[in-house]
Amino acid sequence: MELKVPTLGESLTEATVLRWFKAVGDTVVADEPLVELETDKVTLEVPAPAAGTLSEIRAGAGTDVEVGAVLAVIANGATSAPTSEPKSEPASAPSEPVAPAGKPARESKLSPAVRKLIVEHALDVVVIPATGKDGRLTKGDVLAYLERAGVSAAEIGPAAVAVDAEIPGAPTGGDGETHARDASWRGEERVPMTRLRRRIAERLKEAQNTAAMLTTFNEVDMSGVIAARARHRERFEAKHGVKLGFMSFFAKACVVALNEVPAVNAEIDDTDIVYRNYVDLGIAVGTEQGLVVPVLRDAGHKTFAEIENEIAALGRGARDGKLAMDQLTGGTFTITNGGVYGSLLSMPILNPPQSGILGMHKIQPRPVAVDDKVEIRPMMYLALSYDHRIVDGAEAVTFLVRVKECIEDPDRILLDV
Repeated sequence: MELKVPTLGESLTEATVLRWFKAVGDTVVADEPLVELETDKVTLEVPAPAAGTLSEIRAGAGTDVEVGAVLAVIANGATSAPTSEPKSEPASAPSEPVAPAGKPARESKLSPAVRKLIVEHALDVVVIPATGKDGRLTKGDVLAYLERAGVSAAEIGPAAVAVDAEIPGAPTGGDGETHARDASWRGEERVPMTRLRRRIAERLKEAQNTAAMLTTFNEVDMSGVIAARARHRERFEAKHGVKLGFMSFFAKACVVALNEVPAVNAEIDDTDIVYRNYVDLGIAVGTEQGLVVPVLRDAGHKTFAEIENEIAALGRGARDGKLAMDQLTGGTFTITNGGVYGSLLSMPILNPPQSGILGMHKIQPRPVAVDDKVEIRPMMYLALSYDHRIVDGAEAVTFLVRVKECIEDPDRILLDV
């Protein structure tokens, strides 16, 4: 039984193998996830089509594969590993071995220098503490492990360890003595961009190259929303099983503003402008793989509870890599919240082909003038980036003012007035 690359979604014909959950010879169960693929938009797990034994892997981690390509072969009904040697991967596949089930993904992402040390000293990468980015094993990690194990510099080799001499700029001990450091203490690690990261880079650059992008700013007093949440939070959570957050207020406020300023919800298609009478709201979510924008469909027809529940579900799906392709496409307007990372002010980049994106930021207590008096209020800067080819400056400012009004007087959206 062959395991093939499934249909990936509209306009997607290729994916990259991220990791295997099983090794050759392992027993598999029908519908058990075997391999994780990464596309331009999402990661997905491919399940076993039948029970048996994984007898052959034809595409190792890092291999680019097309829809319909054979990823592996499952020997149906087998209960143990085949006695013959598994078929080697094609020349186009990377030389890195497949990470066996239960072992960290970094085992299949070793740099040449690290792999050379691992092979020469017959080490198990699982037991070596990794300090590199995203849990990667660096050359310094391996050398430190060898040193702790009592392996001498001569055994490791002169190319791997620096001589015991002063190194300009090297860290020194408390007594001023310069520590002998391995030659990689000022080294670099080259890591290929993931397919998703490449696509993010392409789309962001596309937005800058094609749109006449401008950003306008305003600030909003969050006192009203904070008070409304305090009044309704307990009853809301008890009734709907979800917390009442800030995002539902901003989603509702954006729907109000988009209905009044439809150009911000439109897009350019060749020489036409496409106006929508619905709002499919993109909610930007940061994940370990990069930024993804799942879409909240028909946001204008959803209640606060429906918005909060769906946003929570989309966020979990994004972070777990469980979103379907149709959940990541077709948005008409996007909200991004840099405030969760502490950002006070930013200029968000458009999500093509959309014409507008709202940037939320950190709530910061600041002195403001209220009725000719100075008061400390919880303030947030808002930023609207827009495509000036379709949205005029007056429309952009009007949109942002409507959002501000709805947030500062949340009864407008709570009571739909």
